[in-house]
Amino acid sequence: MALDEIDLRLLTALQQDATSSYADLGAAVGLSPGAAHERVRKLKASGVIRRTTIEVDPGALGRGVLAYVLLDAESWMGDESTAQAIAAIPEVEEAHVIAGPATVLVKVRTRSTEDLQAALRSLHGVEGVTSTQTIVVLDSFFERLPHVGQ
Repeated sequence: MALDEIDLRLLTALQQDATSSYADLGAAVGLSPGAAHERVRKLKASGVIRRTTIEVDPGALGRGVLAYVLLDAESWMGDESTAQAIAAIPEVEEAHVIAGPATVLVKVRTRSTEDLQAALRSLHGVEGVTSTQTIVVLDSFFERLPHVGQ
């Protein structure tokens, strides 16, 4: 789906507040509420908008320990069984097949360093994993969503 300027402006408005009414979205981009609704429907249908959600402070949920873990493996790990095994570990928020010093990069959030250690044990249990390197985040300057139109 080719995105035009109105689509990009709608996406920007939705990233700022996904609870905006279609009337507010339409007013922000110069469309009627019905036209804004139709545009958003098409953006969802085409997969440009993957989901609508809220952003929650992990610390408020008691998950203040953030770590990035590099998984090394004896063989290729970019298959569905690896993805499913990693996804089954609830502390893992993201997982990416990478090129570089390891095979997979995962983002892990836990309540404590003890829970992080348990998550690392689970990651070591994924078939093919031979070692891990863990980077514990002490503080975050910022996290941001992808910017639309840039």
